[in-house]
Amino acid sequence: MDLNGKVTSGYGKGCVFLSDEYYKENINQKCGFVPYPGTLNIVLDEKYVENIRKIKEDTEKRIDSDEEHGGVKFVNAILEDSVHGAILFPDKTTHKENEIEFIAEGNLRNKFNLNDGDEVKITVYNL
Repeated sequence: MDLNGKVTSGYGKGCVFLSDEYYKENINQKCGFVPYPGTLNIVLDEKYVENIRKIKEDTEKRIDSDEEHGGVKFVNAILEDSVHGAILFPDKTTHKENEIEFIAEGNLRNKFNLNDGDEVKITVYNL
């Protein structure tokens, strides 16, 4: 399933979470890469909200919570037909339903020279 959206600035919390060894180790084990310490935040068109709800509900891929860390659901995805990564669905979030957080191994803003408002395509696979 393809999703199109626009890059937006996040709240800066992704950097904190993805720098944490618990999340780094779990993402590496379950996704096959050590995430860059930050997320690429993407605002999707409202027409994708139902799709995102269904993806989030249907995925069984999860990093469980513990005493210090919140749980996170995720799905594998590809950005711009070239970078394998994942979309994260934290159990606790301040993002709207049409905002997603994409993670990958490198700095995606630098790799693709992305600025807020630039359009990107994410392909969700392997639910």
